[in-house]
Amino acid sequence: MSADSREGHSDRQVVGRFAPSPTGALHTGSLVAAVGSYLMAKQAGGRWLLRLDDLDAQRQVPGMADDIMRTLESFGLLWDGEVNRQSRHLKEYQYFFETLQQSGMVYPCGCSRKEIARSASAPHVDDDCMSYPGSCRGGMKVGSPVRSWRVRVQDEEICFSDLRKGRVCQNLSDACGDFILKRGDGEFAYQLAVVVDDYLAGVNQVVRGDDLIVSTPRQIYLQRLLGFPEPAYCHLPLVVGPNGSKLSKRDHLISHQLGNTAGREQDLLITAICFLGLSPPQELDRYSCGDILEWCVTHFKPLQLSAHSSVTAI
Repeated sequence: MSADSREGHSDRQVVGRFAPSPTGALHTGSLVAAVGSYLMAKQAGGRWLLRLDDLDAQRQVPGMADDIMRTLESFGLLWDGEVNRQSRHLKEYQYFFETLQQSGMVYPCGCSRKEIARSASAPHVDDDCMSYPGSCRGGMKVGSPVRSWRVRVQDEEICFSDLRKGRVCQNLSDACGDFILKRGDGEFAYQLAVVVDDYLAGVNQVVRGDDLIVSTPRQIYLQRLLGFPEPAYCHLPLVVGPNGSKLSKRDHLISHQLGNTAGREQDLLITAICFLGLSPPQELDRYSCGDILEWCVTHFKPLQLSAHSSVTAI
């Protein structure tokens, strides 16, 4: 496999995506992310893809993948092409993992989470990345099992321009250290998987929630190591609960299977587009979700997105 083996898409065409995980039903925050990514792609005359991030098999809920698709359809959010699934790309993940391994950028690590937590660098409260002190960079302790494979990071800033937040920079060495690409049990980590997924599908526009912005520099770092083109990024304001916390898989659910949105699709969709900075006419709620989205594509202006995260749940 070569770096030119991805699906062919015009370099000039915007290709966006929505990539939920089938570990629970969508919630109103998911709806905002889906609508935002859809409008960004369609407003530019591009394609909008759906990918199911189903790499974590143990946490998946039976039937949830189908529920997610049916829920999106009920809101008129129709994707282009076939639904993609991470579970289909294990060979590709292995190929690019080995590419990094052969370049000397990957090394085995025998450290446990408890050992890392006891080190001087504490876990970051705003991310799932536990800052790694580099204990195994020069080699593992004799007799230690391989608990993970890590990529070497440099002591330099990774910067990108976010459409909503402007210039964002992060020093990976300070923020997280050498991060995991593959676990000892053979499971690939999200950071590598999402980078390969987007590359294979020709995704060049990534629109998602603000909570994922802290992992973007790690993904850009991998893109640069692998010679992948860097997508444009836009991180949307978060929909949060009354206490200011991020919505969980149990909060404000929207589910075709549960039937808790039946007859409310238009109202919820309009609330979501208002959250994204649009001011629809009052009579729009009498139209179908498809017609509402068509109006939104015509009137959506990305620069109207709020510069601050929301503190109000839909």
